[in-house]
Amino acid sequence: MTDAPRLADLSGSTPGVLPNQLLVEAVGAGWIEAGDYRVPEEHVQPASLDLRLGETAYRMRCSFLPHDGSVEEKLKDLVVDELDLRRDGAVLETNRPYLIPLLERLHLPPFVSARANPKSSTGRADVFTRVITDGSYRFDDVQPGYDGPLYLEVVPLSFAVRVRQNLSLNQLRLSIGESRLSDDELWALHQHDPLLFTDGRPADRAGFATDDGLFLSLDLRGDAGRNVGWRARGNAALLDLSGIGAHRVSDYWEAVVSEDGDRVVLDPERFYLLLSNEAVRVPPHLASEMTAYDPTSGELRTHYAGFFDPGFGHSGTGELAGSRAALEVRAHDVPFMIEHGQRVCRLTFERMVCEPTKLYGQGIGSNYQGQLETLGKHFARP
Repeated sequence: MTDAPRLADLSGSTPGVLPNQLLVEAVGAGWIEAGDYRVPEEHVQPASLDLRLGETAYRMRCSFLPHDGSVEEKLKDLVVDELDLRRDGAVLETNRPYLIPLLERLHLPPFVSARANPKSSTGRADVFTRVITDGSYRFDDVQPGYDGPLYLEVVPLSFAVRVRQNLSLNQLRLSIGESRLSDDELWALHQHDPLLFTDGRPADRAGFATDDGLFLSLDLRGDAGRNVGWRARGNAALLDLSGIGAHRVSDYWEAVVSEDGDRVVLDPERFYLLLSNEAVRVPPHLASEMTAYDPTSGELRTHYAGFFDPGFGHSGTGELAGSRAALEVRAHDVPFMIEHGQRVCRLTFERMVCEPTKLYGQGIGSNYQGQLETLGKHFARP
C-alpha cells in the first residue's frame, strides 16, 4: 500500500471520503472550526465528524430552505420562540420544527463537498434532523467550497426530548469528487471481500440484490418468541438525549411480535425499530450510507439515519460475519403489511481517500457493533 496522503496532497483528482486522520488535519487547517469552541478530536469518527448544538434553539412556524439567500435572513420571519440550550437545556416538543445553529462552521476548498446525516442513536429515538446551509436548495448536502455556518433542523416525532448545548445529534462527511461504487463493482468486490452475510455466510448471487445500491430486507422471524422489534408508545415520558442508558424501555417502547406467516401489519404513523435480515460488513477502505427505498406506493418510509463507518461489521481476525442494521420504519395513511425478507432500504458504498487509522468498533466506543437489538443507547438494558 502506498503512503497515505496528507491534507496538502489532496485535490480534485484524489476522489473519496476523508478518513479520521485527514479530518483532524482539516480542523487544524481551518476547513472546520467552531469559533471560541475547540473541535474535540474524540468527536472525529473513522469517516465523519460529530457536529454539536449551539446555545440557542429557534422554534419555527415551518421548515424552509434558503435557496439563494442566507438562513439567518429567512428565519427572521419564521421564529415563534427562542430557547436557551445552555446549562439544563430545553425541551423540544413533538411534531414541531426547531432550528439550531451548530457550533461548527465550514471553510471548504472548492474541490471538497460535505454531506450530513443523523447519528444512529438520533434516528433510533425518532428524532428527525437535517442540516441547512446558506444559499442551498437541498437539505444535508453541502456544496463544494462552502464557506459559512451550519444549521440543524430538529423535529422530534415520537417523544418530546430534552437537548443541551454541545450535544451531538448528527454527523458530517467530507468528500472529494465521485467515488461511489457501481452495482457491478459491489458484486466483484463481494466475491473476495464480502459485504453482505446471510445466516453467517457471504450472500450468494441471488441474495446479493442491487439496484443503484445494495438492498437490505427485514427480519420478521425474530427470536423464539417471534419478537422482531419495538414500536414507540404514544404519550411517552420526556426523553433526555444526554442520558445514556438512563431511560426504562417499557416507558417508551412496546414489543412487536410477528404474525403467522412472518409478517407484521404496521399502524399508520407509528414508529417501528426492526432489524435487517442480512448482516453488513464495511471494509476499511470503504464508507457506506443507508438510503431510503421507495416502493412507489407512498405507504412506507424507512431510514432516518444513514452513515456506516469503515469497520462496521468488520474484524481484522474475521470472526465477525457482519453486523445487522437497525431499520427505522413508519407507514403512512393506512395500515401496511410488511413480510419477512421484504426489501426496505439499500446501502451505497464509497471509496475512502485512504484507510482510516481507526475503525468502527469497541476500540473507539462504538455502540452498535455486532448488534442483535435495535434500541438506541439512551435506554437501559435488562
